[in-house]
Amino acid sequence: MLLEINPDNPQPRLIKQVVDALRHGAVICYPTDTVYGIGCDIFNQKAVKRIYQIKQRPLSKPFSFICADLKDVSTYAHVSNTGYRVMRKCLPGPYTFVMVATKLVPKIMMTRQKTVGIRVPEHQICMDLVHGLGNPILTTSATPDDPDFPMLIHAHEVEERYGKQVDIIIDSGPLAHSAPSTVIALEDDELIVLRPGKGKLEDLGL
Repeated sequence: MLLEINPDNPQPRLIKQVVDALRHGAVICYPTDTVYGIGCDIFNQKAVKRIYQIKQRPLSKPFSFICADLKDVSTYAHVSNTGYRVMRKCLPGPYTFVMVATKLVPKIMMTRQKTVGIRVPEHQICMDLVHGLGNPILTTSATPDDPDFPMLIHAHEVEERYGKQVDIIIDSGPLAHSAPSTVIALEDDELIVLRPGKGKLEDLGL
């Protein structure tokens, strides 16, 4: 189902419709501040496994998830003082931070090293969905893991590829300057760039 939602002022009725669907195990496609994402409630293991199948991804390679804010991040990951200072400067924004998970994170969302990737996108629809649901939403790019595949920036492109595999596709208009997030590992007081992306490294002090 294609659902048109205003990206600047998301309609509460439509956000509630998507949140209710997520609570019942829906898999959705939605816009972020980087690319179109595929997601679900991280605590619904059946929905998480559906996304593994959609993305044809091994269970040994966990997905990242979206938190509502920096305080929410600290609920699901152990954040060092350095990590807190860095994230406070650049979140919300186009970054994924890899940190050690807390016990609240489902095992299916962790690496063998007990780490997780966490985002706080600068996109009102994402934030409204996470706040409405009350817990994080899984996030992975809707664009296939193929460097030669063009970024999916229109909802109709996402619908053409995933229309029969997902429950809801949110259309908020085309994404501008679509690019993946910058991935940063926060190991104690050290920052390691795992993947350059849309997030500017100078904003991290690197």
